[in-house]
Amino acid sequence: MSIQVFGLPVSRGVAIGRAVLLAASRFDVTHHFIDPADVGHEVARLRQARDEVSAELMALKREVPEEAHAELVALLDVHLMMLHDPMLTDAIVNWIIQRHYNAEWAVASQLEVLSRQFDDMGDEYLRERKADVEQVAERLIKVLVRHRKGLAAADPLEPPPARDLAGEEPLVLVANDIAPADMLQFKRSLFTGFVTDVGGRTSHTAIVARSMDIPAVVGAREASRLVRQDDWVVIDGDAGILIVNPPPMVLEEYRFRQQQSELERARLKRLRNTPSVTLDGQAVELLANIELPSDAPAVLEAGAVGVGLFRSEFLFMNRGGHLPDEQEQYEAYRAVVTALNGLPVTIRTVDVGADKPLDRLSVQELRHEHSLNPALGLRAIRWSLSEPDMFLQQLRAVLRAAAHGRVRVLIPMVAHLQEVQQVSALIDRARASLVADGLPFGAVELGVMIEIPAAVLILPSLLRHFDFISIGTNDLIQYALAIDRADEAVSHLYDPWHPAVLRLIAQSIEQANAMGRGVSVCGEMAGDPAFTELLLAMGLRSFSMHPAQIGSIKQKILRADARALGAALPAVLEADNPQEVGGALLRSGGGRPVRAGLA
Repeated sequence: MSIQVFGLPVSRGVAIGRAVLLAASRFDVTHHFIDPADVGHEVARLRQARDEVSAELMALKREVPEEAHAELVALLDVHLMMLHDPMLTDAIVNWIIQRHYNAEWAVASQLEVLSRQFDDMGDEYLRERKADVEQVAERLIKVLVRHRKGLAAADPLEPPPARDLAGEEPLVLVANDIAPADMLQFKRSLFTGFVTDVGGRTSHTAIVARSMDIPAVVGAREASRLVRQDDWVVIDGDAGILIVNPPPMVLEEYRFRQQQSELERARLKRLRNTPSVTLDGQAVELLANIELPSDAPAVLEAGAVGVGLFRSEFLFMNRGGHLPDEQEQYEAYRAVVTALNGLPVTIRTVDVGADKPLDRLSVQELRHEHSLNPALGLRAIRWSLSEPDMFLQQLRAVLRAAAHGRVRVLIPMVAHLQEVQQVSALIDRARASLVADGLPFGAVELGVMIEIPAAVLILPSLLRHFDFISIGTNDLIQYALAIDRADEAVSHLYDPWHPAVLRLIAQSIEQANAMGRGVSVCGEMAGDPAFTELLLAMGLRSFSMHPAQIGSIKQKILRADARALGAALPAVLEADNPQEVGGALLRSGGGRPVRAGLA
């Protein structure tokens, strides 16, 4: 039966493929294909894990005290029986042999299948046995993960080597939610798209989806419950719709749309070497946002003129509690700087907390993560200043990388001048320690992210201490409108066109330009063509976005008349409904037709 599930469109395009349900497990489950030649090895890994879990359960049985309730021993017997039941083990082997899934993924896939079967059982007692299957599967996954981490010496941030997927059926990921760090495992196009039950348009899961340039829908509520493992699904990233088991005619229509989308992308790639200049001769800087050093080649491939945002926090995530030391960070930053070959690289200091938690948290931080509002808690620069030794390591690594090229340091979530003073003191301390150690380092430009309305109100004071500003529109909207951008229950109130938001952005750009400071927008608005003309009208001449978005933004710039757009701006900012008024005025360039651009 074909069904439709509605959610929020967060990354455009069409994805068609087999559904892969991401089981909700407390353990890190990697998802990658294995080579056919490695099937035997992977099956052996599974059997070794099964035998180890079996030994653990037998040991537990022997240690059960005589006075313990007989049901405890019976429960362990049930788990042992399940562990050797062909419904579980043979089916997992089939996932490995037929689908070439790695062992952890195979266990998670079969767990999802069995969980559905238990959910459909009429007898309440049998339904409750689902928890036993989950516990056995999680024991298997725990052992497999322990073996993998004990044997692998590779960087835990790097996904498994990419395989040629020619001939493989395309896969679509369906999950309740996906953590940003987990999304890094999918950066090499293992999945053609994804759907989550929760999330908003600017949750970091959505941002990473756009950065990967794959179709995605979030906030689909019941998607992971309604979709079954291996169902054929279509993701309509433009409309925010998931279609499960589509009829043949619908499937053919979406295949056609998929082909048209690929043609459009190819056309935009031809603009790569075209200078980014408006019709009236205004040069516009197009920079790229990246998460890892491996993203650097995509920056040059897209024709960006530098990195406007290197999200350094992704170096800190998914590491089992072991943070990167100074040398590891230095090598990562240096790799990007040298790859950019003289182009500027803006490194944002670690921005964790809220929807980007580390897996190493103190008791106090865990309390904030789970009991209070994490968006207003210990995050970004607040967290860095609370961990001065860690922060000093990062600053030293950044300064050392600056010896190899042009580096700019960006401080996130500043709201107080006191924070500025503390950061400046730590930078001076980092320089002094590098001199004492005899290590080379370079000069850096210092910038501040404008994400909090308070920072806009004290911007003239802040600008006396910084060389440039970068406007993080995602958080600025969140804090200006009191909207948790990761909460789909209030996502309809998240409004980039809100008059207050537009005035905050316009005021920031105007003040930075007036004081001769650089100003860029690195939030999602920078990579959304719907806002390109508006930002140009405000006087913005530096946009930073994911490399995949540069082509469509450059096309809009080439077709724009910045002077005419600027003349239309006051009417937009004064309007009660800026989106309605701005759409008409900006499309006409303030009453003057805009000629077609080079694209």
